[in-house]
Amino acid sequence: MKSSMRKIAQIIEPQNVVEGAGVRLKRSIGGHALNYVDPFLLLDHFQSTNPADYQAGFPLHPHRGIETVTYLLTGAVRHRDSVGNTGEIGPGDLQWMSAGRGILHEEMPQVRPEGVAGFQLWVNLPAKQKMSAPRYQNIHAKEIPIVERDRGASIRVIAGSVDGTTGPITGIVAEPTYLAVTLAGDGSLVLPIPRGHSAFAYLFDGEARFDAAETTLVTAPKLIVWSDGDSIEVLVEKKPARFLLVSGKPLNEPIARYGPFVMNTQQEIQQTLRELQQGTFAQ
Repeated sequence: MKSSMRKIAQIIEPQNVVEGAGVRLKRSIGGHALNYVDPFLLLDHFQSTNPADYQAGFPLHPHRGIETVTYLLTGAVRHRDSVGNTGEIGPGDLQWMSAGRGILHEEMPQVRPEGVAGFQLWVNLPAKQKMSAPRYQNIHAKEIPIVERDRGASIRVIAGSVDGTTGPITGIVAEPTYLAVTLAGDGSLVLPIPRGHSAFAYLFDGEARFDAAETTLVTAPKLIVWSDGDSIEVLVEKKPARFLLVSGKPLNEPIARYGPFVMNTQQEIQQTLRELQQGTFAQ
């Protein structure tokens, strides 16, 4: 099959939402404009120096059937859960939590002069793993390798591989690529993406073109979803750009979702709600 560069399929304007106990954030996947990009169910971007926007945080809440990926740029978030895990992630750190059959989880941004900024991505689990035991991969900033390229590209490799450098996240069914990219002015980036995998970029700073044949200059914040193909190309002009680049293998399974629960059938959702009411969830 002839190799092809991916084209822009959608450009999404993030919507402002309030979640948890009153955290203000921007949602680009899982909102009205875009329900999901299989296997990705949600992408939230939080950023503020005003404590009123984030200090109430996300008190203890349940998850089942998904993986939650929290990546911080600035500030700190303390977390604890129903099975005894506690800790804090700071700038450049990442937590990849597989909720599996169920966990109660609390995430509380800390009030600091620099505020807090980061992202949460939800990744679907296949039916065969939805009732698996919960697990964590907590990655410190110093554990994430950085690939420097010509033409001003700096790439933090969280999951997947770039130029033979592999990220620390492993054992995920979706075979994800998760990169944090900075492109300097007049920079460019070309990367292979497996054909058939879903792929998107979330531009959170600056402006860029996400299709070499497209004249549209995309300005942050925006979500860019690519069509299928073998590779992507991003170009910037005078202003530098920072974005997440994410791809993964679609599960192609039915989705039944209710808030923090994502299963395959409504019957499974109802069973989850019964367990929550009966106090047998996350045991």
